Amino acid sequence: MAYTYKYPRPAVTADCVVFTAGMEPQVLLIQRGNEPFKGKWALPGGFMNMDETAEQCAKRELMEETGVCVNEVKQIGAYSEVDRDPRGRTVTVAFLSVVEMPLRVAGGDDAAKAEWFPLNALPPLAFDHDMILRDALSLLRTLTGKEKRT
Repeated sequence: MAYTYKYPRPAVTADCVVFTAGMEPQVLLIQRGNEPFKGKWALPGGFMNMDETAEQCAKRELMEETGVCVNEVKQIGAYSEVDRDPRGRTVTVAFLSVVEMPLRVAGGDDAAKAEWFPLNALPPLAFDHDMILRDALSLLRTLTGKEKRT
């Protein structure tokens, strides 16, 4: 049964922040193969299918764009700034995953490349992915008990 609504609906995406464990974590990024931000670095992610959850979408997009399969993800948050995506109104749900060490990666689907980056040598990121990455780092520190105590 088809539904019609008088209210416009935003698109929904999911992004996945994957860190390596250890004292000096690295983060997995993809180089975008398509516009917008073609050639820029971003978190693996993409549009949610109608038959999947946001978590399933994040895991699927991670696999399609990098070749990395993770079993567990933890939700970081939802990002809904009105102008966060130049293609139109888009809300993303971001997830965090941690792997023991950098895994072999390769760009796939609409990702031209996939690479691990040390946190002190990050390239400029597309969309609002710098904000998502900051929030992911904060969550990682909380989860690992490395949050600064004052």
